[in-house]
Amino acid sequence: QVQLVESGGGLVQAGGSLRLSCAASGRTFSNYFMAWFRQAPGKEREFVAGIVWTSDWTNYAGSVKGRFTISRDNAKNTLYLQMNSLKPDDTAVYYCAARSLSTSVYDYWGRGTQVTVSS
Repeated sequence: QVQLVESGGGLVQAGGSLRLSCAASGRTFSNYFMAWFRQAPGKEREFVAGIVWTSDWTNYAGSVKGRFTISRDNAKNTLYLQMNSLKPDDTAVYYCAARSLSTSVYDYWGRGTQVTVSS
């Protein structure tokens, strides 16, 4: 059974940093694109950042480019999101997701971790 389990969320002041982790298990992700999404109250879920599991190719939403960094540790089967210079607008539930490189549909989702940035 595939599982994506996020951790590392919390409350931080504006300008601060957090690192989210997503522990992946249940299959190999060698041909997968791994991503972080977020959903703020009253808003739709939005793409934040993504990475091809077996390469260094990454992609970021414009709102986080230069502040957030996505990475992965293949040996630990863990995805990370380093978030710096956090803003109140970054407040949301952050989700880890995975999809095959051959499709645009995300097959697997985590349950999310709350990030709250105070002003």
